[in-house]
Amino acid sequence: MKCFEGVLARRYSLICCAAQEDWMKKGQVYEGYVERVDFPNKGIVRCEDETAVVKNAIPGQRISFMVSKKRKGKAEGRQLSVLEKAPYEQTDVCPHFGECGGCNYQGIPYAKQLEIKEEQVRRLLHPAFEKQMLLDGENGDADQYMDRIFEGIKPSPVQYNYRNKMEFSFGDEYKDGPLALGMHRRGNFYDIVSVRECRIVDEDYRMVLGCVLDYFSEKNSSYFHRIRHEGYLRHLLVRKAQKTGEMLIALVTTTQETQDLAPLVAQLLALPLKGQITGVMHTMNDSLADVVQSDETVILYGQDHFYEELLGLRFKISQFSFFQTNTLGAEVLYETAREFLGDISGEGAHDKTVYDLYSGTGTIAQLLAPVAKKVIGVEIVEEAVLAARQNAEMNGLHNCEFIAGDVLKVLDEIDEKPDFIVLDPPRDGIHPKALRKIIDFQVDRLVYISCKPTSLARDLKILLDSGYRVERAVAIDQFPGTYHVETVVKLCLKNQ
Repeated sequence: MKCFEGVLARRYSLICCAAQEDWMKKGQVYEGYVERVDFPNKGIVRCEDETAVVKNAIPGQRISFMVSKKRKGKAEGRQLSVLEKAPYEQTDVCPHFGECGGCNYQGIPYAKQLEIKEEQVRRLLHPAFEKQMLLDGENGDADQYMDRIFEGIKPSPVQYNYRNKMEFSFGDEYKDGPLALGMHRRGNFYDIVSVRECRIVDEDYRMVLGCVLDYFSEKNSSYFHRIRHEGYLRHLLVRKAQKTGEMLIALVTTTQETQDLAPLVAQLLALPLKGQITGVMHTMNDSLADVVQSDETVILYGQDHFYEELLGLRFKISQFSFFQTNTLGAEVLYETAREFLGDISGEGAHDKTVYDLYSGTGTIAQLLAPVAKKVIGVEIVEEAVLAARQNAEMNGLHNCEFIAGDVLKVLDEIDEKPDFIVLDPPRDGIHPKALRKIIDFQVDRLVYISCKPTSLARDLKILLDSGYRVERAVAIDQFPGTYHVETVVKLCLKNQ
């Protein structure tokens, strides 16, 4: 009888699964409530007994969507409209919000943004804490255990006007429409929204954008068409230091036309900016890819760099230098990393060697240099390494060494072994073989800075299996108005 009941149960289960499979079909339109948003930007929409992943939705909304993909019972949809707003949504936001694809959380009050991001990171890291409890034979509630280690989220010191770098694209507002300069339209690779009132940059950026767009609109200049590969204007890169106010402007074009840009430079220099333009450049790029890069760069005015200050240090920044795009937020991030690493001097003697892996322009290395015997930074981008060396020299730090190369290969070539390691990898995390080499050093303390918590969660599983334990963890908001979030984790070797 039990066997017969089991067969019936299995058949019933198969029928239900088949019915559900037939219910939500590709190409059909459905309505549902957004239960939550998983990182990155994945709205989980409840529709009767099924769920679908729909981007650009926020918790509490009721939306309509079309199923664009269904595989292995999992549906993905494209949002069509918001039928009911979430109770907390605000209307006093950037006028380009919803049209521009740059910011997804602008309509959410900042406190709620932080709540959503904290919950996303908590959800992603929760399995690692469960695993750590299991490995250590800990009993009790995993949420309470996590509460003792995970410290929530630290807000950005500023919510608006915080970016120190923007790459604007030239295009048209719609097919064969007027010239536009700004960000890609949400969900559209070709149309450009002219973001004259963008809220994540300050008024100087807005004036520069308006000046450049008006100048080329009056001249009826062409933009580089991404399909035909014809045209002149490609991008406008603007960088501005939050501490010094210095600005760098680069116009990126193809070589398909030749224009006298001196009148444009004169108009830019005449703008009533709060900051000071230190350089205007013309960067030529004939790549077919939609990327900002230089085949040749000519300085039209001033110099090819500017200076920014961060936690008492001074940094020289060029057109393509990596530097955290929220200067004040970066200070919170790096102060946290330095705090997590703790006292590394060892009974007052500066006798420790620190590896700063994926070091960029060497910001972390220079912050740690005063309390270390030596800091060795490794970074694959040669321009960033050159900038790191120049910055360390400018700041009078002579115990920093910066090596250009892939971490996976360079780790085999360094003679000095580390006492501590700081990791700040790119979005995809650490190569598994490189992570294995890092673990083999068996340093007492690791600090892992992550700009993509899904990659961090993956790497934590390997670190835990290799004897490391999470002692502290915190999320840090560097990008208000967007779904991006940073996470800093302190790991210690067990029994150390």
